[in-house]
Amino acid sequence: MSTLVCFHAHPDDEAIATGGAMARAAAEGHRVVLVVATNGDHGEVPDDLADGETLVDRRRKETEASIEALGAHRVVFLGYKDSGMTGWDQNSDPESFLRANLDEAAERLAGVLREENADVVTTYDWHGNYGHPDHIKVHQVGNAAADVIAAEGSSMRLFQATMNRDRVVTMMQQVMESGTTPPQGNDDGELFDPAGPADDGNPFGMPEAELTLEVDVTDYVDQKRAAITCHRSQISDQSFFLEMPPQAFAVMFGTESYIERGVAPPMQRGWLFD
Repeated sequence: MSTLVCFHAHPDDEAIATGGAMARAAAEGHRVVLVVATNGDHGEVPDDLADGETLVDRRRKETEASIEALGAHRVVFLGYKDSGMTGWDQNSDPESFLRANLDEAAERLAGVLREENADVVTTYDWHGNYGHPDHIKVHQVGNAAADVIAAEGSSMRLFQATMNRDRVVTMMQQVMESGTTPPQGNDDGELFDPAGPADDGNPFGMPEAELTLEVDVTDYVDQKRAAITCHRSQISDQSFFLEMPPQAFAVMFGTESYIERGVAPPMQRGWLFD
């Protein structure tokens, strides 16, 4: 048995980005641990919060339900505040993940990696898939923590979870042709364009030519969808993720893409533990 640690920025990121790999690893008998950098303080606030219940309380409960749906074994919250999107006032909050000292944050993550004797850790690509400040920080902290662990003699492998931009462009076209409403790219109602500028001005994900691993998680898309559904405060039944028919969902989300640190392209089809 090996141990997979998936490092994510906010509650619900785990289900969308690496939910298939987490479910597959757990089904194959590996230990699966989720580490979440922030509390998700600046997400959508649901109308049904109980007296005394905060958004952070709700999102933690949703995350616990998500990892149960995926078959994962443990979730660790590093406790930083959500930094908000690029340019938000929350970017300057001294308690935000964006403002966290890199070495200190890396040591928090490294502590979990040591405790779990991690064999594989996932982070994000260099611009956090779509430029969110907390996602970029996950990339930076994940790499720094991996350096710390490597210096201690660990052979742990690091994979950057990303999106195959070329594949997403094709999939988006198919989604529109199927009649499913594509996601909006901004609050003005413009359609999401994976080849257009994301939050940091760069296109969404990474081109296929820069990927190193494509993982088939088709057999686990039902668990992935169930995990996404757990995050009810942020993802409604009318969302892009849950509106599409199961078959279309399987086509779009049955493959996950990664870049392994220290490995050169081209992209291979395989598994995180190969």
